[in-house]
Amino acid sequence: MNFDLIKSVVELVQQFVEQNDMKTTYGNDIHGFIEWLNVSQKTCHGSQNPDWIGKELGRSSDSVINTLLIRMSRYAKSYSRSVMSNSAFSSQDDFIYLISLKTLGAMTKMELIKHNVQEKSSGILVVNRLIHNGWAEQTVSQKDKRTKHVKITDKGLAVLNNHMDEIRKASQVVTGNLNQSEKMLLISILSKLDEFHYSVYQMNLETVDMLNAAYEKLD
Repeated sequence: MNFDLIKSVVELVQQFVEQNDMKTTYGNDIHGFIEWLNVSQKTCHGSQNPDWIGKELGRSSDSVINTLLIRMSRYAKSYSRSVMSNSAFSSQDDFIYLISLKTLGAMTKMELIKHNVQEKSSGILVVNRLIHNGWAEQTVSQKDKRTKHVKITDKGLAVLNNHMDEIRKASQVVTGNLNQSEKMLLISILSKLDEFHYSVYQMNLETVDMLNAAYEKLD
């Protein structure tokens, strides 16, 4: 009997259990373990030399990734506009903010804006619009009477639920033809990127200073 192989398998199972306990992403069964293993292997041994337009002319991988992320953002916005076309929403931020309030509960205006990584001026307009439409309301904090929290209203829940099927459809379409393992791999990569950039965003720097601050963190 190959005990070294058994030991290696047991160690992999332990890694799977530990990671899944911290953030349940996969089913706690053999199918979940196999899916996790496939994603882990792709992360370690994924395609090292994909082709892209301009590669032979010296175009960098950073440039390609940046362009693809911008294109994906524009595709997503297009699908969001389809949701808005048959709704009372003025922008995709309306339902994104409502989903945040529904999922995370009441929070201050700035907490809500920061959670959605938006500039204060733009975010305030979104929050005020939600309040004006009766989809959200401000309440005084029980812990600190000087603090006001924004929370979703019954009317806000209703308008969100009425369009939730379309919102889910738009989210599903954005991930396109990726299989489940590829989706899990993408979540892992984008989460790592998000953690990096969110740490810069939380510095509350002037726009002109953000680029250098992020660049310095690369060292």
